[in-house]
Amino acid sequence: MRYSLKQLAVYDAVAELGSVSNAADKLAITQSAASMSLSQLEKLLGRELFVRQGKEMRLSHWGNWLRPRAKRLLQDAEQIDAGFYDQHLFSGTINIGASQTPAEHLVPELISTLDSDFPEVRTGLEVKSTQCIIDGVLNYKYDIGIIEGRCDDNRTHQEEWCRDHLVIVSSSHHPFSKRERVSLAQLEQAQWILREGGAGTRSIFESAMFPLIPDLDVWREYSHVPVIRTMVANGQYLSCLPYLDVKPHIESGKLVALNVPELKMERAISFIWRAEMGDHPLVECIKHAGHRMMKNRSI
Repeated sequence: MRYSLKQLAVYDAVAELGSVSNAADKLAITQSAASMSLSQLEKLLGRELFVRQGKEMRLSHWGNWLRPRAKRLLQDAEQIDAGFYDQHLFSGTINIGASQTPAEHLVPELISTLDSDFPEVRTGLEVKSTQCIIDGVLNYKYDIGIIEGRCDDNRTHQEEWCRDHLVIVSSSHHPFSKRERVSLAQLEQAQWILREGGAGTRSIFESAMFPLIPDLDVWREYSHVPVIRTMVANGQYLSCLPYLDVKPHIESGKLVALNVPELKMERAISFIWRAEMGDHPLVECIKHAGHRMMKNRSI
């Protein structure tokens, strides 16, 4: 083998961060050492891995081809190193990206279960919209994503973890809150506050609503669910939110779930990961912990 893991690590860091200097900082080496490693790797492989544009570097065709293969080698090397050093089969670091609802209501318990089952596995967590999580998985920012709804990109695998549903909510003093059922015509006249475009909740709502009402009065869009909840509870707006996010507020009487028989908005909360990872041990750890957590909830 002509190339080294160090050279691949430099290449991977440059691919992630877009510059040699940033890659050197991440790997705690000098910029000249990082430049030399990358130059040696390209010379050994006989291909340019990056297109240079001033200080910015983007992957070439061959650089894109190499990315998943180098990533797999580096992850396996980390697994071998951590496994022998700690004498644990499942050890290392896994980066999780989760959309807002599972991050708030499910992921803390998942990480606790993971800590119990696999104490040598370390986890990183970032909370973004569903589309950002999908992009982050594809761009190697996250090893595994937890999303609401579907991901149809064939570069990923998806496995359902659990199910949730969306509800239309109003304040307890909204005129619709006292009705046994709310019609589509009434929904069409209402002012709405919704999640931002790209959020899983918004995508599912639009898929269910737009064939019935193509032109809603969307008054505001926010990425932060507590902002939406508070504005709906204090105003004359409607919103569509995951039941997990509004359950305690419905039970306390601050919000009311409206009965709209025409709308059925169930959804899956799923794990996604890059297809080229195969059966990666750390991904299997996360899925195992998640399914055990749900099994314990049902007992």
